[in-house]
Amino acid sequence: MSDTQLVEFMASVPEPMLHLSSQGQVDGSNAAARALFGDWIEGRSYATVLRQPALLGRIEAVQAGGAAGDARMQVADQTGATQFRVLITPVGAAGPRGQRALLLHFTDITHLREAEEMRRDFVANVSHELRTPLTAVLGFIETLRGPAREDVAARDRFLGIMEAEARRMNRLVSDLLSLSRVESQERQRPSGDVDLRAVLEGVIAALRPGAEDQNSALTLETRPAAPALLMGNEGQGFRLRGDRDQLMQVFLNLTENALKYGGEGRPVTLRLGWEEGAGSLKGPVLRVDVVDRGDGIDPLHIPRLTERFYRVDTHRSRAMGGTGLGLAIVKHIVNRHRGRLRIESHPGQGSVFSVILPPE
Repeated sequence: MSDTQLVEFMASVPEPMLHLSSQGQVDGSNAAARALFGDWIEGRSYATVLRQPALLGRIEAVQAGGAAGDARMQVADQTGATQFRVLITPVGAAGPRGQRALLLHFTDITHLREAEEMRRDFVANVSHELRTPLTAVLGFIETLRGPAREDVAARDRFLGIMEAEARRMNRLVSDLLSLSRVESQERQRPSGDVDLRAVLEGVIAALRPGAEDQNSALTLETRPAAPALLMGNEGQGFRLRGDRDQLMQVFLNLTENALKYGGEGRPVTLRLGWEEGAGSLKGPVLRVDVVDRGDGIDPLHIPRLTERFYRVDTHRSRAMGGTGLGLAIVKHIVNRHRGRLRIESHPGQGSVFSVILPPE
């Protein structure tokens, strides 16, 4: 490959690439490499540019006649650390001292490392969530086989606790399966025709008995769009393209949370209406606000609420039957519908969970 062809080849590659001469200088670089290391690297020793012992040792081995290989390199900046896999490939014949020119290709693998960390954290969290109820159930079984074998009152009490723990594990497994399903479908845009008002009416019908038990009013408010906003499609009502079952799951989850954490005797309101989209959501969009009048959430917690197993109050959440996965499921379903989830809350002022959805 001629020098001209090499330059053209490197320029066509979007990832950073360096060409090292047999003497160890940076003989060429593409735009991505200069953006990563700086314009000053041309003509400098690769040891001055790279400065990471494990990578330098691998380069020296390949340059001295070893087989092509790879190494890892980490670059830190204000946004964090970026991990690169560096592929080291010899080019052309060896020089007078037996050293060869090299091509270095840098591939960003940070997302792979983050995915592995997420997997480890997820497995650890699931194990922790299941271990507690399993330990309790096994302990009660041992007690019922031993000291409480003939104690009817203790047996009934322990069986009640075991049932509650088993139901908790069942909810967790159901939510895990649901999360897996919505994640696998996230890139598939739904194609059904959904009346969002009918979905919300179904949510209220399903949760009204529980709301009445805690003396909390559960109401739906609608706000039709101004004719100018829908540009002649005034008959559209509150319809959109979506998956009815998944949207039902979203608003059941949000409304049930509002009733649980809003508290007894405090109303919960669902507000449905059209508005003008902003940012990447252009044109008219449907917005549903789930409003409670509870104790509110410290703004410190809001950015993490949709993380798996993240809880503001772990003990309270578990006591109420929460698995820590509900809002993660909501986020993935909203993403599948190309929508947005917004959370506004202040301590002592209640919370508003808003779902904004494009009609198409």
